[in-house]
Order: sequence, then C-alpha cells, then structure tokens
Amino acid sequence: MRLVLLIIALALLLRGYEWVAHDSRMPWTPLSLAAPIGPFTTRKIGALAGDSPRCHQLLEQASIGYTPLPPVTAGPNCSYDNGVTLTRDQPQAIAYRPAARTSCPMAISLVLWEKQIVNAAAREHLGTTVETITTFGSYSCRRIGGGQTGNFSEHATANAIDIAAFRLADGRTVSVAGHWDADDERSRFLKEVRDGACTLFATTLSPDYNKAHADHLHLDQAPRGGYQYCR
Repeated sequence: MRLVLLIIALALLLRGYEWVAHDSRMPWTPLSLAAPIGPFTTRKIGALAGDSPRCHQLLEQASIGYTPLPPVTAGPNCSYDNGVTLTRDQPQAIAYRPAARTSCPMAISLVLWEKQIVNAAAREHLGTTVETITTFGSYSCRRIGGGQTGNFSEHATANAIDIAAFRLADGRTVSVAGHWDADDERSRFLKEVRDGACTLFATTLSPDYNKAHADHLHLDQAPRGGYQYCR
C-alpha cells in the first residue's frame, strides 16, 4: 500500500513539474504567439529588442507575413535596425492604414493584441471582427509631445504606434475621437481593447490620460524591464 501511495505521489509530483516547466505564464518559458498573454509576456517581448533573428523566427513560426526594413539612422536619438512591416497577407489578418513601420518586438506585440484582444472584444461588443486599424503613425523622429525639448518619444525608435480607429468587417468604423465617451457598445469595445493593451504593452495611453490623447491610443514597448504604465 505504501508503495502504491509513493508511486501516486511521484506521479503527481512529476505532473506538477511538467506543468510548471511548460506553463507559458512562467518567466522561464519561451515566448510563443500561440500562448495566452501572461504576467511575463511584456518582459519576454522586451528581451527580443537585441535579437532580431529570434523575433523574425517567432513571426515565421506563427505564419505572420512581414517584410524586414533597412536600418534607419536620423541622429543619435532617432534610429532603428530591427524594423519590420507586417504584410498582412494571411487570411483574416488585420491591415494597418497607413502600413505600420515598427520595431520587430512592437510587431510581435501588435499580433498578440490583435489575435487575443482586439477581435475578441469586437465579437463580444460589436458582433463582428476588425478588418483595418487606422493609425496616426509609428516611426517618427520626434520628442514626447512633439516639443523642441525633453526626452525623445518611443516613436523615434519605431517602438510605438498611435491607434485612431477600427474599421469593422460589417463596414462600420469605431474611432477613439468619436466613440470613447459614447456610453454604448462602441465605447465599451474601445475601453476593452485599451485595458487589454495594458496587459501587453509597456505603455498604454488613452483619452483618460490627457487631452493630447483624446483621439488615439498610444501603445509602446519602452524598455522598463516588464513594468507597465496604463492610463
């Protein structure tokens, strides 16, 4: 009887070890675009900043079409060497207008956001899916707030994107400027995609932050070691 109990205990222990060792929510498991967003996903994405081959491999393993971009150097604060454009030639992929030029880690983040947050929220609140995301741009050599002084924006390293509106599969458009405070299914959709972004991006800023963000969601992967700022 003791031997049987010992065997059962060892089996449970091994099963628990296998679960912990391979659970995508753990900090030591590799990033996968097929795994649910977890508490260490942002940190894992951040680790791709200096590893373009691994970042490209993740896109390829998930059959995500992309085009590598040539390096850009526009001064000491405005450059990137790991840029990509998502080609969105796979079925049911969300297109960006204009096409987003982002760092590869930002592209990984956008793919996860689309797949696990944006379309799920669209189906729940709007009964359809998203076909196109309208942006105010991604790479831009500028300082935070567009001023002449201060720190440079994450846009200056292709590590950010500003989301303005969502074109739905049924032809409707939901915009941050027009529907954030609509108090209906459109505003509920927008706030859910913002809240979901907060679990994934290092920085998520919305109209709840300040007037400068009244018409868009700012998403970036600032290198903070996994710390996230959400408003």
